[in-house]
Amino acid sequence: MSKRKKNISTNSIPSSLLKFISILQKVSTKLTVKFASKLFGSPIKYKIPKREFHMEKKSKQELLYIPKIKKQIMIYQYGENSKKVLLVHGWSGRGTQLVKIADKLIELGYSTISFDAPAHGKSPSKKTLMPEFIESILELDRKFGPFEYAIGHSLGSMSILNAIKDGLKVQKAIIIGSGDSVNDILKDFVSKLGLKPIIAEKMRDSFEKKHAIDMESFSSNIVARKINIPTLIIHDKNDTDVPYTASKNIHLHLKNSKLILTEDLGHRKILGDEKVIQEIESFLSN
Repeated sequence: MSKRKKNISTNSIPSSLLKFISILQKVSTKLTVKFASKLFGSPIKYKIPKREFHMEKKSKQELLYIPKIKKQIMIYQYGENSKKVLLVHGWSGRGTQLVKIADKLIELGYSTISFDAPAHGKSPSKKTLMPEFIESILELDRKFGPFEYAIGHSLGSMSILNAIKDGLKVQKAIIIGSGDSVNDILKDFVSKLGLKPIIAEKMRDSFEKKHAIDMESFSSNIVARKINIPTLIIHDKNDTDVPYTASKNIHLHLKNSKLILTEDLGHRKILGDEKVIQEIESFLSN
């Protein structure tokens, strides 16, 4: 079995990549911005772990075309119950990643709809960004909604908040390990690559010029101010990928939210923790 690569959003970045980009930065700022932008929009496709095999096997799967972004995504329909819950994975995740939560929802009488975001899992293409996550959610709502609830992890949480702001109708939302400021995410990404802060600024300017949109407008704390539905926020204090202060700030700007901070679960283990799943069940039941 080949050694699994690590996501560049973590602290373990290949030394060869750091060396290359350090040299590139000395040669050309323009090329560095272009290369870093490509990395920023290129998720790693991981193999599905054994714990997700049963959801992958039992799900009805099909490719769905998303007209606005002109891309296809793989969707997973899990369970036969009429009441549906939307699940949204994070960066470099996949549609079966929230399997433990999905299993609990099946037990509670729901079915789930999840998907591999563009450039993730079984979905075609190699590059994507959060706006494509959001458009995928909105198209799923048109095709399979209405959903009772929406549950997201990391970038999936940010995407759910944006989708609610843009018209997704759900009774409640749950966001786990969510990021907050897009500018802060970009700065952190550039910092972990050992690049100068000016690279983050130029990456942002390039994106905004290309798409004619303010990147920071996607930030969770900004869209949160327009959301009224009950929202459960869960984040681990020992999350080394996304600081828990992001969720604390989101909580401050939501009108109707509950914040739960866990310990020693990190960014991904939190998705399968029994106590976390009990909190989710309690929130949805009350």
